Amino acid sequence: MAAENTFVVEKTCPICGKETRVIKTRSRLVVEKRDEDLCVHYKGFSPYYYRIWVCEHCGFAADEPTFTTHMPSKHREKLSEFLKQKELEIEFTETRTLPDAVGSFIMALVYLDIINGPASKKASYNLNVAWLYRFAGIYPEKESEYLNLAAELFDESLAKERYPIGGLSDMAAIYLIGAIYYRLGNTEKCTQYLSKIISDQSVRTSEPKVFDKARDLWGDIRADKKKSAKK
Repeated sequence: MAAENTFVVEKTCPICGKETRVIKTRSRLVVEKRDEDLCVHYKGFSPYYYRIWVCEHCGFAADEPTFTTHMPSKHREKLSEFLKQKELEIEFTETRTLPDAVGSFIMALVYLDIINGPASKKASYNLNVAWLYRFAGIYPEKESEYLNLAAELFDESLAKERYPIGGLSDMAAIYLIGAIYYRLGNTEKCTQYLSKIISDQSVRTSEPKVFDKARDLWGDIRADKKKSAKK
């Protein structure tokens, strides 16, 4: 299914300046369902496998916006120096396996650490890795590990960064943290975050979709507790 939903293009690497092949995903994908933590399941294919572009010449890895927008010279110099020492060459493959996809995110996270990248971007990458393990249906402990990292980093980003970021408002990010803890089975932490939304009546007007999501998830938690009590 990957070949039907992907195509190869050439882009200039922002670090080494060479033309490299990268994989883009087609936009016409069929949505099957959405999880509480905003993970979208598509029919027969997962675009998250291809979110990270990797330069086949120097090994730089990042998402499309990072790859294609202007990078501060100090960041480019730091990354260039690091990659020259590693002398990486990445074999290009059009169809990614789970290890390929996870590896691309790990590389991107390493480069974010080098330039002290934003917590929000690190959180997003970690959340995507958790989703990859979810799709695979194996290594549930790895999914939980990356979900925990994502929640902690989103929390850090709320304290340090100005939202909206990546299509998320601050309230949407708070909801997402709560939803991640719900997926982890930590209802106490989940309700701590959801209550910040539900107790703020201004959110009902300013961001009704976020408010409704938080209220619905709160209802799911109450229903889960009732089921447990009956058992």
